[in-house]
Amino acid sequence: MTNMLIKGLIATAVLTALAGCNSDDDKVPTTCAEAGAACKTFTILHTNDNHGRFWENKDGEYGLAAQKTLVDQIRAEVSKKGGQTLLLSGGDINTGVPESDLQDAIPDFTGMNKIGYDAMAVGNHEFDNPLSVVDMQRSLAEFPMLAANIYKADGTRYFDAYKIFDVNGVKIAVIGLTTEDTAKIGNPEYISELEFRDPKKEVANVIKEIKEAKSADIIFAVTHMGHYADGQNGSNAPGDVALARSLKEGDLQVVIGGHSQNPVCMEPGNKAYAAFKPGDACAPDQQNGTWIMQAHEWGKYVGRADFEYFNGELHLASYKLVPVNLVKEVTDEAGNKKKVLVGEKIEPDTELKELLSYYQEKGQAKLDEVIATTDALLDGERANVRNKQTNLGRMLAMAQSGKVSADFGVMNSGGVRASIKAGNITYRDVLTVQPFGNMVTLNEMTGAAAADYLGAVGSLQIGSGGYAQITGVKMTVDCVAKKATVHEINGKAFSATATYKFTVPSFNAAGGDGYPKLVSPIQTGYVDADLLYTFLKEKQSIVAADYNPVGDIVYENSDSVEGCKITAK
Repeated sequence: MTNMLIKGLIATAVLTALAGCNSDDDKVPTTCAEAGAACKTFTILHTNDNHGRFWENKDGEYGLAAQKTLVDQIRAEVSKKGGQTLLLSGGDINTGVPESDLQDAIPDFTGMNKIGYDAMAVGNHEFDNPLSVVDMQRSLAEFPMLAANIYKADGTRYFDAYKIFDVNGVKIAVIGLTTEDTAKIGNPEYISELEFRDPKKEVANVIKEIKEAKSADIIFAVTHMGHYADGQNGSNAPGDVALARSLKEGDLQVVIGGHSQNPVCMEPGNKAYAAFKPGDACAPDQQNGTWIMQAHEWGKYVGRADFEYFNGELHLASYKLVPVNLVKEVTDEAGNKKKVLVGEKIEPDTELKELLSYYQEKGQAKLDEVIATTDALLDGERANVRNKQTNLGRMLAMAQSGKVSADFGVMNSGGVRASIKAGNITYRDVLTVQPFGNMVTLNEMTGAAAADYLGAVGSLQIGSGGYAQITGVKMTVDCVAKKATVHEINGKAFSATATYKFTVPSFNAAGGDGYPKLVSPIQTGYVDADLLYTFLKEKQSIVAADYNPVGDIVYENSDSVEGCKITAK
């Protein structure tokens, strides 16, 4: 055999082998279509921070009845294409709307059962009520409430850590996690026997447990920790970005979040939020190989993530935030402003709406009592009251301190849950603004001790519920040193040796929101909402400008003139 023939045979054998390696049977699929039956498709639907909004608002926006219609439609669509769905909540079902608050969120959990939620993260506001109420809600819910990092005094978990779901042949472990901040923003009267451990450590332990048991194909987390762009969490506990970055890439595929109440729609590069509006495209965050999603608040949107799973890998095929009957204001050709729907009308589910109407109608007469009027907006908008002094924040502090003849008042902005529009003020407005039922406490300190206290609360960073609305004090706050130079209290020159009295909600007096825990605060017997109700009823007519900020507080060494803002470098 000649060398030429040998070389020819070798070349033919190599080509044959290469052809065999690249045959259609052995080709590694790169798309779901190429994978065929080996590709499993499923859809994750998600909401978060319902805060009692089981019923639609006056413009017909959101509400659980319309949400049920939308979820049923998506489920039918996905099923028709051979997929399955999983519906998750990022927590905070409680607190925010009187009809829900007065009934311990029973209408909300009832509605969620009818919609068919599969699991929820435990939110910090689940602890605005005694644990007996939490236990009632857990019993009522036909789905697991998950929190891997909440422990009882005996060292056992208070809730299940995770749940495994078989979704179209894919075993998905869903781990629940709750913000560490619950220890300071949860009501200390109700959570003293619980421990809120570091979610980053707990999730790593649970992932290890799931992997060793080989009980799941992929691992998700449903969290109530907050999303902060590029991990910049300020005074808040670390959130979803820090969680994803703390793990080995690939260990956690998806985070469905809540707590920060923002639509997580990112600019390219995932370092800044996009200017998202209802109906816009939305690109979720991705950190360290983990998709992070959040659907704003109140059921305004249902988040929809369509996934494909093949070759042992998860692929996000599409993502959107679907608005639930949201409206926008437009100006017609005649210059008139009107509200129009974003997208198509979603008809509320008739059966569920009828069921929920029973709860909605309960106690309406009392809630709609007009107690006062205001000539202009009293600003309690979350984005404002947590970032600057507002007229409503100051009015609450003034009402509380004035009731017990205190020298100054401190009000945490996290306790201000809504604005009051110009016009009539009802009892419903009062309960919406202050739904927590905190006691107003009276405290007495020397001037030196009061200055230390004001330095501690005044230097809490903007953007968190701890940001303090303060009245009756003129001072300069050093945001780096976390100290206050007090100039005046109650209109008089400050004295370090004088004695001063001040009010602060019982929640904060017990250490809530990271405030210094006060020794033996005097329980005045006044509940915040009842005190506001009395204040407004006595005033009858409110001039909003009387409570406008007057520049009494100056912030130094801060990136903001409105409060302490120190950006991590």
